[in-house]
Amino acid sequence: MKSTTVTPARAGIAGDYAHATLPVRTGDRRGELADAAVRVFARKGFHAARVGDIAEEAGVAHGLLYHYFRSKDEVLESIFMRTWEMLVEETRRIGDSRKRLEEQFRVFARIYLCSWVDSPDVTRVLIREVARSPEIGNRGAEISEVFVLLRRMIEDARVRGEVRADCDAELAAWAFYGALEEILTGWVLGQLPSEPADVEQAVRAVVDVTCAGLSA
Repeated sequence: MKSTTVTPARAGIAGDYAHATLPVRTGDRRGELADAAVRVFARKGFHAARVGDIAEEAGVAHGLLYHYFRSKDEVLESIFMRTWEMLVEETRRIGDSRKRLEEQFRVFARIYLCSWVDSPDVTRVLIREVARSPEIGNRGAEISEVFVLLRRMIEDARVRGEVRADCDAELAAWAFYGALEEILTGWVLGQLPSEPADVEQAVRAVVDVTCAGLSA
């Protein structure tokens, strides 16, 4: 499974979509420990990090972490699922807007790629570590929901006459998402320019190419 990560983008970049990032203090200790783990995993790498490092980062006793998480893998899964659930919610909202597919894709791409600007540590951790986690590999049903929603956007656009009739909506959804994922990976690995201004350029490139290929 490829790594997946996103955080809802900042207001003003994604229009009506509110600014929110994964490492938000929720007032609960489990969330605080997950936030501390993000910082540790980003700094040391998942495999080099110890449970004690997370506890130290959070300022709690070593044993307390096991009260909330069974293992490091479960901590990583928690980080991923919090992020992915936000993406599902935002993707559903985009689909419900019934705007033209190009605008829906543009909003989705901004939300997805702005994770690098808004929460780079989360992005680094998920891009580098998620694919290696056996816990997350067992969550296929939850992970597939975003792709189902993207496919429905394309199918609806096809009914409206925006997308050509011979389009394979499922493959198109995966191709669109995959392009965004690879750009995030390029930023994490330092292979692409990754300043805030580069986000909008990347959004335009992916949306323009995808929609040109799908256009009726």
